[in-house]
Formats: sequence, structure tokens, C-alpha cells
Amino acid sequence: MSKPIPDEYINLLMEVKQRIRSAQYEALKAVNKELIALYWDIGKMVVNQQKGASWGKSVVEQLSKDLKAEFAGISGFSTANLWRMRLFYETYAANEKLAPLVREIGWTHNIVILEKCKDDLEREFYIRMTRKFGWTKNVLIHQIENQTYEKTLLNQTNFNQTVPAEIRNQLKLAVKDEYTFDFLELADEHSERQLEQAILARVEPFL
Repeated sequence: MSKPIPDEYINLLMEVKQRIRSAQYEALKAVNKELIALYWDIGKMVVNQQKGASWGKSVVEQLSKDLKAEFAGISGFSTANLWRMRLFYETYAANEKLAPLVREIGWTHNIVILEKCKDDLEREFYIRMTRKFGWTKNVLIHQIENQTYEKTLLNQTNFNQTVPAEIRNQLKLAVKDEYTFDFLELADEHSERQLEQAILARVEPFL
């Protein structure tokens, strides 16, 4: 007959599991920041090359084609996404407040905010809320379509008190989007073990 598991061990297990989850989230944030920095730099390079040059759509399409050929496991280099990188850089390059903040949320979240928000104040609101509450892409879209920003300005929402706990606890999901997996060159179907190994391979050189 096996011995009962002591309470001390159960507490130890809970602490270790929590520490592992915390490390996974921090690693995901590190990978996400590097991905956003990469897209920022690509957008900047495209903008700089187009200054005073007759670069048109065909050149960006060729760049997309060549990048996809070189990095076949990454789907983030489509022509449309390269144009988004250019717009991303142009929108935030001169904004000293928002430029650092956009690195705190996922790329798909940034694109939603970039395309659906009208000005920098609205963008700042949704960037900060996504970072604070760990909204997934779909939750973010819902909040924008529900005009949460406008209602907050008019004091028509008790937002902080009414956000469900299951939404507030999705911090890891907020940066764990398809672009992160693509950047790590993981297939659509992947195991948690593959994710951990890929993250560590990317993060360790920066430590």
C-alpha cells in the first residue's frame, strides 16, 4: 500500500508548477519582443529604401517571395504583412510613448489596434489594456467593437470590476499567437515540449 502524499510535497509541486508557468510566460514575452523588433526593423528598412527611390509594389512583392523562399517555415513574410510592417513603423516611429509599448503585446494584437483604432490615444488605451489583462486577439476585437474606449472616456463602464477572471488570466495566450510560432519555425500542430525547446533555443543567446 502506497504511502499518502504529504502536504509538504503538494505545496512544493504547486510552487514548482507556478514557477515553470512564470518562466514560460517570461520566455514568450522575450521571443515576442524580438519578433516585434524584427518587424519594426524590416518596416524601417523598407521605408528608408523607398525614400527618393521609385520602389513600388512589385519590389515588396519580390522581397516577400525571396524571404519566403529563404525562411520556408515562417509565414510572416507575406506581401501584405511586409506592408503592415512598413505602416507599423511609420505609425509609431515618431511616438516616443507608444514605440516601446507596442513591443509588449503580440503582432496580431498590434495589427488589430493599428487597423481598427482612429488615433494614438485610442491605440494607447487598447495597447495598455491588452498588456494589463492579457486579452486574446478575439477579446481585443470584441472590446474595440464594443467601444470600450469611448465608454471609458464617458465613465459609462466599470471596466476593471467587470472583466471576467478567465479573460484576465490569459496573459500567456496574449503573446502566444501564430506569428510567435511561425517565428520559432514550429508547425501548426506542435507539442508543449517543442514549444519549450524552441523558446529556450531563441532566448538563451540573449541571456
